[in-house]
Amino acid sequence: MTQTPTAHTPAQGQARVQFTVPAQHPMVTVLGSGDSLLRVIEKAFPGADIHVRGNEISAVGDATEVALISRVFDEMMLVLRTGQPMTEDAVERSIAMLKASENGESDGQETPAQVLTQNILSSRGRTIRPKTLNQKRYVDAIDKHTIVFGIGPAGTGKTYLAMAKAVQALQSKQVNRIILTRPAVEAGERLGFLPGTLYEKIDPYLRPLYDALHDMLDPDSIPRLMAAGTIEVAPLAYMRGRTLNDAFIILDEAQNTSPEQMKMFLTRLGFDSKIVITGDVTQVDLPEGTKSGLRQVQDILEGVEDVHFSRLSSHDVVRHKLVGRIVDAYEQYDSTHGTQNGTHKGGRGKSGHKGK
Repeated sequence: MTQTPTAHTPAQGQARVQFTVPAQHPMVTVLGSGDSLLRVIEKAFPGADIHVRGNEISAVGDATEVALISRVFDEMMLVLRTGQPMTEDAVERSIAMLKASENGESDGQETPAQVLTQNILSSRGRTIRPKTLNQKRYVDAIDKHTIVFGIGPAGTGKTYLAMAKAVQALQSKQVNRIILTRPAVEAGERLGFLPGTLYEKIDPYLRPLYDALHDMLDPDSIPRLMAAGTIEVAPLAYMRGRTLNDAFIILDEAQNTSPEQMKMFLTRLGFDSKIVITGDVTQVDLPEGTKSGLRQVQDILEGVEDVHFSRLSSHDVVRHKLVGRIVDAYEQYDSTHGTQNGTHKGGRGKSGHKGK
């Protein structure tokens, strides 16, 4: 940050914008602790000079860049007015959305503030919200469609957001129960050879779903809800032969379903129910020669009314920043070497999985 006693004058061919922060917003909420938020903006627009004096912020540089900087601060103020704090991650994502819109890579229908302030669920002192434009559109699609596929790499919030929508639907009495399921592919859906009770056998495959539930509900209420059948967590094989009415049903890790399992699951849909299917088609763990039902279903159901495919990418990863870079690096390697997951398509690596 550069603080100057006088306004910075633009050179020939440059533009200047000035932004006044309303008095009710302390400057630390806009600039960040130790100017951390301001540094994110300066890094994103290295060709512009940003100056702060009191509650006045000015930017000088290329006309397009300073216009985007002004929009960034406008969006930040809209978020701050809701009482939600800005974070470095939120500022980075706002800048990315605005740049994508400016470059024609996005239709720009939703603004960063609209994305970052959409509350899905508030629980135990924290609020679950989409953090990217694709995440917002995924959440909106769940509201609008009966069957939604969330397809994308690890860390894009596919399952977590679907779980939040399921809990929201249960709490608002849109459905009477939540059903969460995964294929226990690591055990080949054959659990009998594993030691322990049925719960102990299936628990490792379903633990991520339990963990998400504990984030969204009072942990003490979960056993009671499960005992009453209000929440059911079960392997995919246990869905066969059932019709699921008045329920919010989530199939996680759907890339590990066979085409037959996918058809079986989809035809469980009953009245007043909603299905969300999530998966990552680049991480298929099925045995050699078995096709992925999630890959095949895209060709079968694309364009069918009331079925929606939401596709997320490395740009939507909300874990550590390095996860997005890892996803991109693998995609680049596979593209260059004609592989999938780092292993040759024609054979199975010793420690890798062959994607189908």
